[in-house]
Amino acid sequence: MATFVLIPGMCHGGWCFDELTERLRSHGHRAYPLTLTGVGERSHLLHGGVNLDTHIQDVTGVLAAENITDAVLVGHSYGGMVIAGAADRAPERVGGLVYLDGVVPGHTATPAGASLISLTILCQA
Repeated sequence: MATFVLIPGMCHGGWCFDELTERLRSHGHRAYPLTLTGVGERSHLLHGGVNLDTHIQDVTGVLAAENITDAVLVGHSYGGMVIAGAADRAPERVGGLVYLDGVVPGHTATPAGASLISLTILCQA
């Protein structure tokens, strides 16, 4: 089974993935919904130095602490930037990236007719 690390957009927390987390786990997958530093229940950690690098460290820290390898990093919106950075910093722990309506570094437009990967399909695989 797969291990998913779910990264929300800038103004959300891991709670926004509650239903997806439950569904992934019910299919036997491991799922880690994260809330980034300075947001939601971690808002007390917000200070002037919190930035993209901090959020990349949030993800790589969980990957290391939980000894996760071959993770599927799922980034929603701003989370796309975070997963790209995490994959760059810890490629030995990442098996794939899913941009869920996410920011894809280096891409300015989506080609006509392109579609996103459906997590439902991944769950059934």
